[in-house]
Amino acid sequence: MSGLDLLSEVAGSRDGLVRRGLRFPQLRLLVALQETGQVSAAAAQIAMTQPAASRLLADLERALGAKLYERHPKGVVLTDVGQLFAERSRQVLRLLDEASGEIAEMTRGTQGQVHIGSVTGPALELVLPVIRELRVIYPKIEVAVQVDTSDRLAEALLSQNLDFYIGRLPDDLDARSVTLEPIAPEPVALIVRLDHPLVRKGPVALSDCLAYDWVMQPKGGLLRRTVETYLLENGYAPPARVLSTSSLLLTLAIISDTNAIAPLARSAADFYATREGLGGRVRRLDVAGDMAVLPYSIVRRRDAADAPAAARVLTLIRRKLADR
Repeated sequence: MSGLDLLSEVAGSRDGLVRRGLRFPQLRLLVALQETGQVSAAAAQIAMTQPAASRLLADLERALGAKLYERHPKGVVLTDVGQLFAERSRQVLRLLDEASGEIAEMTRGTQGQVHIGSVTGPALELVLPVIRELRVIYPKIEVAVQVDTSDRLAEALLSQNLDFYIGRLPDDLDARSVTLEPIAPEPVALIVRLDHPLVRKGPVALSDCLAYDWVMQPKGGLLRRTVETYLLENGYAPPARVLSTSSLLLTLAIISDTNAIAPLARSAADFYATREGLGGRVRRLDVAGDMAVLPYSIVRRRDAADAPAAARVLTLIRRKLADR
């Protein structure tokens, strides 16, 4: 069997060369030998004596079952097997150097994956600007964002699918399992399509809004409970005709094509009422300006230390909050 055939056979078995006695200094030595063409110079390059280098090369040849080099008056010339294994050794060393750099970046928090959860409002108001900033100052941090209701975000957090989320604590969640950093209440706005009759009417009252269909979360959803409580506290009955959906996309589609009204986090309403969102096809009504959902918080698992990259993202979010 030739040396190249042996290499192919060894490559087909897991850790074959390691079990045959391959050692890391042999890779460095063979690369140095390819570069210098002399055993003595290769040994000096990796701070080793020439006899020790000769023994390492002999051991490597036995492990591979093939000659790696031929001597000539001016030094050595690598055989075909020697050239192949030297190139593979160079690739291994380069990959290890890259891994070392990546590990250093992950340790510093400048590289890695961060999984964030958020309810709609802070997703647009906090998370989106932070992602934009990350692309500039920490481009090797990859961010995955789950926008959902707080109960689903809490479930994902406790399942270790999120590093943290921005939302609220569900009633059935054991508060001892998490930590909270309160942020602020989440203002709510009512949105309609751009050419809705209420837009042309002038000053709008809540009673005007109740004459139309509404699109809201299913019964029991926090935003829906907030709206219904607000209406009751101000002397109004909840809307008579409600289409229930938890889909923001469907909500926006219905609002854009009908006279229905929908409550939405104010930051999301402002986003979708601009060219940046849906091209200005929805409008926020100037009514119920004091309506707000209970305060949201940064929620983290109590028993989990923040990964360096997640800590970087949290720092940026806290800085955004401090600058508001």
